Amino acid sequence: MRHILIALLLLFTAPAWAETRDPGTHFFQSNFGDLKAELATAKAQGKKGVFLFFEMDDCPFCARMKSTILNQTDAQDAYRAAFLVYTIDVNGDSALTDFQGRETTEKAFALENRVRATPTLLFFNLDGKLVTRFTGPTKDKAEFLLLGRYVSDGAYATRTFTQYKQGK
Repeated sequence: MRHILIALLLLFTAPAWAETRDPGTHFFQSNFGDLKAELATAKAQGKKGVFLFFEMDDCPFCARMKSTILNQTDAQDAYRAAFLVYTIDVNGDSALTDFQGRETTEKAFALENRVRATPTLLFFNLDGKLVTRFTGPTKDKAEFLLLGRYVSDGAYATRTFTQYKQGK
């Protein structure tokens, strides 16, 4: 009986043991607003591309992702190993140079990329071409990690993310 009680206790407390870190410092990387230059950095570091997390203040879905997924060390490590990782404020007026070298703002860049809801997750390849879009929060960390593998493995070239999920 004692073993069953211990097993149940471990089952329900194991998720609390997952190591977490602040996504502001351990997931998102600092950038200087020059996405074209970031592509050169991504190439030099052997990354698969650039991951952009479009968000806005008071977005409950963005906050949920940050507090339940983007703060998980394994998610942080997996994404930072494969991509340069940045956040974009869809209402931001900060200057930004896009992947083609054009001067714009965060808000205008979001509109140019048809970001209409937050969060929106965009993946760009090393040529600055958008290869995958995911609108809304992922269901959980497993889906978020699978999305990253879908892009880093290049599966986006032959099938949709839904098809990829079904094949796993």
